[in-house]
Amino acid sequence: MKKCSCDNQYVVILAGGSGTRLWPRSRGETPKQFLQLVGDKTMLQRTADRALQVTDWDHIIVITNQAHAQVVRQQLPQLQNDHVLLEPEKKDTALAMLVGALFARSFNPEAVIINSASDHYVPQKDLAEFGRTMTKACNIAASHQNLITVGIAPRRPETGFGYIKVGEQIDNDKALPVFKVDSFTEKPNLATATAFIATGKYFWNANMYVWSATALLAAFKKYAPQTYQAVQPLLKAKPEDFARLLPQVYAQSPSISIDYAISEKADNLLLIPGNFSWSDVGDWRVAYELGQKNADGNVITTENQAASVIVHGARENLIASSDKRLVALVGVNDLVIVDTPEVLLVCDKNKSQDVKKIVETLKQDKKEEYL
Repeated sequence: MKKCSCDNQYVVILAGGSGTRLWPRSRGETPKQFLQLVGDKTMLQRTADRALQVTDWDHIIVITNQAHAQVVRQQLPQLQNDHVLLEPEKKDTALAMLVGALFARSFNPEAVIINSASDHYVPQKDLAEFGRTMTKACNIAASHQNLITVGIAPRRPETGFGYIKVGEQIDNDKALPVFKVDSFTEKPNLATATAFIATGKYFWNANMYVWSATALLAAFKKYAPQTYQAVQPLLKAKPEDFARLLPQVYAQSPSISIDYAISEKADNLLLIPGNFSWSDVGDWRVAYELGQKNADGNVITTENQAASVIVHGARENLIASSDKRLVALVGVNDLVIVDTPEVLLVCDKNKSQDVKKIVETLKQDKKEEYL
C-alpha cells in the first residue's frame, strides 16, 4: 500500500454550522463552534488540536461563512490567512467537502484530506489514539481507490445520529480493523437503534471522512454529476483563484449532504472503528454530560465576572450564565438554564434537542433580534 506522506495530509475543518439546538448561546453572530462549551477552549480551537495530531498548521484549511472570517482568524492565529475559505452561501456538507478537497489539491495533486467538524469533541487523553486512527485512514486513502469513514461504536441507542452497518473485514488488524460498508440508516427510532446495537455490526456515523482529492472527485463525477459540473472552474484553479470563483460555483451547485450525495451510493467506502471517546456537542444535554460536575451533579459555568449562581437542593442541572445577574435554583432537577442578556432559556435536560423548535418559531415570527 502506498504510504501517505505528512506533506500530503490536509485537514479540512468545517466551521459553517449554526448550532440551533444550543440556542441562546449559539446564535447568528456566535454559533457554537466559536464558543467555549467544554473547558477553556472554543470548539474550533479543540478541532485544530485534533488536526495537529496528523498534520501541521500549513496543511489545515477552514471553511466558514463570510460573516465569521475574522473570528476564525482571531481564534486560530497560527492558521495561514489564505487557508480560510469563505462560503458565499450555505449549500450543506457535500459541496463544502469537495471545495476543501479541491483547494488542498491546488497545492498538492496527491492531497489526502481528513474532514473534521468543528462541533465534535475528543478528550485530551484520546488525542493520540485519534491521531493513530486517522493516520491509518490516510494511508489507505493514499491509494486513491477508496473512500474512508471513521465510525464510532454506539454507547447507547441514540436516535439523533445516523448509523453505518459494516460487512466483511478486509484486513487482519485487530487493533484498527477495516471493514467494507454495507449500508447507511438515517436517525432511526429508539426500537430500531436498540436492535442495531444488539447486532454489533453498526457504528454511529460521525461524518469523519478521509479520502484523496482524486478519489472524491471521481465519486462526485459518478454519483453527483450536477455538483461535479459546478466545480469545473476549480479543477485548474490556483489557490489564489478560489475566492473569486466560489460565488459562481456555489450559485450553480445543489444543496445536499455528503451522505446523500456520495456515501450512501459509493461502492468503495470502507470503515475504520474509532477507538477513542467522541461526542457531537449538538445540544445542551451533551454539554452537561461533558461538563465538570460538582457534588450535587450540577454543571455551572459563568462567563461574566459579575455573574453568580446559588443552588439549594437542586441536582444534575446545567446552569450557563453570561449575564451579570444572580441565578438561583431551589429544589429542581435535570434542567438546562441558560441566561444571557437578551434571553433566558429553561428546559428539561432530556428535551434539549427540542430547543431548535424555539428557533424555528422565532424565524417564523421574524424575531431576528433573538437569533
